[in-house]
Amino acid sequence: MKKEIIYSSHLIFRMKIREIGEDLPKRIYEKSDERYFDTKTGYSVAIDEAFYKDKLREMAVAYEEAVNEVRIITIHPIKPYEKINKIKSGEIILIQCLHQ
Repeated sequence: MKKEIIYSSHLIFRMKIREIGEDLPKRIYEKSDERYFDTKTGYSVAIDEAFYKDKLREMAVAYEEAVNEVRIITIHPIKPYEKINKIKSGEIILIQCLHQ
């Protein structure tokens, strides 16, 4: 059974001000092979590449997962050095990485 994907009001606001397409958060959640746990917020994080502002960038989607639904909290671009610093500091913990 496929889980219902719900967009938080914060996500909708961020998508509007960052000019992010409506399907991108869902696509990142569904297709990402790179997943983390954020120790500060308690949210899960999916990271995947996407075209944003005419460049291929890594985008992070924070979400909460329940039995029947996924609530996507926010989306934002993340620079490689930001991701590395978060990993080194323990702010995010790698859960899954399927790409080589």
